[in-house]
Amino acid sequence: MSTYKDIAVEKVGHVGTIEIRRPPLNFFDISLINQIADALDEFDRDIEIRASVLSAQGKAFCAGANFGDPARQAQEAREAEKKGDPADNLGPINHLYIQAVRIFRAKKPIVAAVQGAAIGGGLGLAVSADFRVTCPEARFSANFTKLGFHPGFGLTVTLPELIGKNNAELMFYTSRRVTGEEAVKWGLANVLVPQDQVKAEAMKLAGEIAECSPLGLLSTRATMRNGLADRVMAATNHELAEQTRLRATEDFKEGVKATEERRAANFKGR
Repeated sequence: MSTYKDIAVEKVGHVGTIEIRRPPLNFFDISLINQIADALDEFDRDIEIRASVLSAQGKAFCAGANFGDPARQAQEAREAEKKGDPADNLGPINHLYIQAVRIFRAKKPIVAAVQGAAIGGGLGLAVSADFRVTCPEARFSANFTKLGFHPGFGLTVTLPELIGKNNAELMFYTSRRVTGEEAVKWGLANVLVPQDQVKAEAMKLAGEIAECSPLGLLSTRATMRNGLADRVMAATNHELAEQTRLRATEDFKEGVKATEERRAANFKGR
């Protein structure tokens, strides 16, 4: 297994594991999403690996992007500049979504071990997996409208397909936090266990998958997820345009500030 900066990658029998190591909140950027996509590519090339587990250290599974970090955009810009392809001219957020689509193009089943909050783009990352094991302490939130802008990470496609259009609208329009118990009832998560058992249960599920025929798994998953990555790519193109437009508004600045200060935002509609 290769060595990565922000994730730990291992092979346990026929299961590949990826652990995000940016505790406590595991905010993502282009580099982290790229590392996860690279690891999944590596798993796809390894004939011995039949399924994978995506987990995280710390309090949160992934709290999305840290919009309150002044160094974040500068870092993303630097990451984009390091890449030589024409897509970089479209900006760092678009480049992040290009990496995100790579995750959706992975060929083998993924189980996400969601032991804490999966917020914003972190929810998008959790939903990119085939299955989610979670706990009562976890929280799932598409908090984009509370920040003052548009959902991203392909969630406008993946979330309605997973929990139904109206439940997805409820999450988008309210930015509410859905508990682990609610997530299982809605179909947003598949298994609910005590918090200290989340990763072990995810490994158990991945191991059960890995007992099946590798060729049968590849074939069946390709059928079940047919066209998903392309739909996510089309969605992120639209999401990016809306996010770029709304990030220039006063409401977005107020939404980020209010979130940092843990208060209700005073939105003005401009």
